[in-house]
Amino acid sequence: MRLALPAPGVEAWYCELARSAAGIDALRACLAPAELARAGQFGRPGLRDRYIVGRATLRRLLGARMGLAPEHVDIQRGHRGRPHVPGSGGIDFNVSHTGDHALIGIVAQGRIGVDIEHEARQLNVEGVARKFMALAEQAMLAAQEPDLRRRTLLRLWTCKEAMSKATGDALSAPFRQIDVALQDGVRVAGGPRPYAPGGWTLHALRAPGDHLATVALWQGP
Repeated sequence: MRLALPAPGVEAWYCELARSAAGIDALRACLAPAELARAGQFGRPGLRDRYIVGRATLRRLLGARMGLAPEHVDIQRGHRGRPHVPGSGGIDFNVSHTGDHALIGIVAQGRIGVDIEHEARQLNVEGVARKFMALAEQAMLAAQEPDLRRRTLLRLWTCKEAMSKATGDALSAPFRQIDVALQDGVRVAGGPRPYAPGGWTLHALRAPGDHLATVALWQGP
């Protein structure tokens, strides 16, 4: 399912990963040998099947964008293991999973990061805030009632996770130095390079099934 996104050249797709055995076998045919080997390394069949569906769906979306059959999309790992497609003319992509659901983002130019979380996810709000949130964000959270505080933290987390995936920094990103403001939409209010405000655009989305999602667009290094 394609999600509405107010940005030209950007696609955000919500994907259900639960499929029948026959459907999974059909999707398996478009994976590369390395992807099939990785699928075989998952200890649990459910994780293996979700990987196959997610990877095959990504290949189909990229292939449609590039005019290629899914099995001919050359997905490689680049800097810090971040996947990319050489010779794609600047197309960038990113994927996030939660349970049986995935979010796939594709952009024509620049870098993209995405993150999706279920709105009902329970977590140690105070602990996560102390470890990953900027001081201004912590002050905002402290002023909210408990359930709103939890949901606000999840929104902030999707923003920071999406940004860290766009750069390839992942959990090594300086989360506590990245300040995300939620008033009048979502935006980067402060942060060190490469997380300074001028290089970023954030889009907060609501995905089906009570999911929160964020698409982070980075002008790139």
